[in-house]
Amino acid sequence: MDNMKNLLIVVDSIKAYSQYAAYLDAFMAKQISHVPNVTIFYGPNSVSITRKGELAKIPVTSEAKDLIAGQLEGLSASDLPDNLEQMARFQIAQLGVNIYSCGTANVLDGFAKTIDDTSNIEDFITPLKLPQVWQGYVEADKIIFW
Repeated sequence: MDNMKNLLIVVDSIKAYSQYAAYLDAFMAKQISHVPNVTIFYGPNSVSITRKGELAKIPVTSEAKDLIAGQLEGLSASDLPDNLEQMARFQIAQLGVNIYSCGTANVLDGFAKTIDDTSNIEDFITPLKLPQVWQGYVEADKIIFW
């Protein structure tokens, strides 16, 4: 892990546990392994989560906060956000995590008119064109799928 510079976390499920796992992996990669470049990428089967307001609908319950904080040294349950939108914003602002979606899938899913259309997507998620997606795959030192 010491040599890892680029971690790509691909989320290709809309299930809440996949969302939690992706954001926990990103947090641990940054905080524990100090990976410089951590990216969460929403693939074709999960782009619906990138619509405005969808991540906010996934709560981080008090039970989940206690369970997570109990496993990570120096973290208390009160440090954790109340939903995954807050978690995403924290990770971008404080940890430098990148969050992208498949722009082609955004269009095919019907909530974007063009690949660059961000009118219905969270303001912190950047849609990528296919060559950019491919570049992310080939430049990653490690890819984790959820």
